[in-house]
Amino acid sequence: MTAEEAAPSGSAAPPDTVRLMVLEGDGIGPEIVAATLRVLAAVGERFGIDLAFEHHLIGLAALAAHGSTFPGHIIGAVANFDGIVLGPVDHQRYPTPELGGLNPSGQLRKQLDLYANIRPARTLPGLPPPCGRSFDLLIVRENTEGFYADRSMFVGSGEFMPTPDVALSLRKITRDGSTRIARSAFELAGRRARRKVTAVHKANVLRVTDGLFLECVREVAEEYPEVEYEEQLVDAMTALLVRDPSRFDVIVTTNMFGDILSDLASELSGSLGLAASLNSGREFAIAQAQHGSAPDIAGEGVANPASLIGSAGMLLAWIGERREDQRLIDAGAAISRAIADVLRLPQHRTRDLGGDVGTAAFADLVADALRSDASKGEDVA
Repeated sequence: MTAEEAAPSGSAAPPDTVRLMVLEGDGIGPEIVAATLRVLAAVGERFGIDLAFEHHLIGLAALAAHGSTFPGHIIGAVANFDGIVLGPVDHQRYPTPELGGLNPSGQLRKQLDLYANIRPARTLPGLPPPCGRSFDLLIVRENTEGFYADRSMFVGSGEFMPTPDVALSLRKITRDGSTRIARSAFELAGRRARRKVTAVHKANVLRVTDGLFLECVREVAEEYPEVEYEEQLVDAMTALLVRDPSRFDVIVTTNMFGDILSDLASELSGSLGLAASLNSGREFAIAQAQHGSAPDIAGEGVANPASLIGSAGMLLAWIGERREDQRLIDAGAAISRAIADVLRLPQHRTRDLGGDVGTAAFADLVADALRSDASKGEDVA
């Protein structure tokens, strides 16, 4: 298996090779990406998967080298890969788009039509959750529209100021976007034991936009009579998640609500550093940590890489489903188990979880767990 940088994009690879584009990003990105590639190398060895990694610059490093935080050649090269591993980006520090400051995450989601952001949140054995309750839920977040300025317009920004003292923001909700994210949620719920979907909205105030979203979700719900369906207002949902997250299974919602609720759910499970996340569409998928670039600890080797490692496991499973390759599906589940196995012991935890294990050391522990019998049991989900 190839764990080094692959040959240039134009060169051929064996048809069963899994080719991953690697975008390290900013802040702690290079550190947690390196840790993730070490784990991917280990899981590839265990399951006999040929992995090839090819690195491309984005973010502040790309701005210095190419004059843009998201060089134009990246989108053109994506078709040569089976998936992308994306490190966190520090777009708050970027210049304006006119000066080359494009958000790589937003650009990829928009240009590749990655409409589904799948964010699991679950408690792990041996790691007491801050909320005091065990739970296992999945947030299915619409990813291409809503109150996000870079995804609301074909040209220009969804935010604007008609006068120096007035700022406005547009929210885009479409029937197609709402229907397809709802269908993703119900399909995922149908594979889970509880088979329950909760739609989160604010239709009592946003009557037109969230009204359209709810209309579409209800129509899709009728296609899945075997799945239990309920609705919750977003403000009530925050309280209910804190009170008892175990009552929920799959949560489907619009972009900004999903962004906020998934951070809450992940922190309730133990730490945002554990929060895996997959951005997927019909043709492409990206493994991306749920958290940000944490520039305050960049270079210290203390960041928790579990979020991106878990996200990479989700990506392997997604590729495996498309290829109908059980090895890749099993490899994704094994990564999830290995993370849980490592975190059972307090001495194996990173700083955000009360321990003192560094980024690279945690990756080595997960890699060792993948190679041992400890990760051969049933999936913790």
